Amino acid sequence: MNNDVNTPNLDNLARRERPSAPSSAIDLEAVHELALLAAQAAVDMKGENVCVLDMHELVSYTDYLVLCTGRNTRLTHRIFEEISLRLKKEKGLLPTGQEGATSGEWILLDFLDFVVHIFTPEARDFYRLDNLWKQASVEIIE
Repeated sequence: MNNDVNTPNLDNLARRERPSAPSSAIDLEAVHELALLAAQAAVDMKGENVCVLDMHELVSYTDYLVLCTGRNTRLTHRIFEEISLRLKKEKGLLPTGQEGATSGEWILLDFLDFVVHIFTPEARDFYRLDNLWKQASVEIIE
């Protein structure tokens, strides 16, 4: 993994204030549905190894992580665009922040209640978020 690659600024993610946590199971289910919509958009654009990690009991900054791999930076950009467009079109939802779109090795879309990570195979293998959060329940999206 090249150390010169621009990676998402995770310090910004950790420091940001989360406006409100889902207050009920119904709210959490709505957030889960949004995360699944993002995951399905990734699958539709040929994203690989797409999964949703349930983080709501593990961290305070988000409820779900969506992880996916694109074979190359061109595909990671296309997945990023599709997720952004689909959530805007179908739910009127825009990310509150994004990182890494310039290089495309690791693109992060921050929707507050869920965060999308789009990796190249090399970046996913290097950062291994799946292993870092192995205590989270995982939903595989095919």
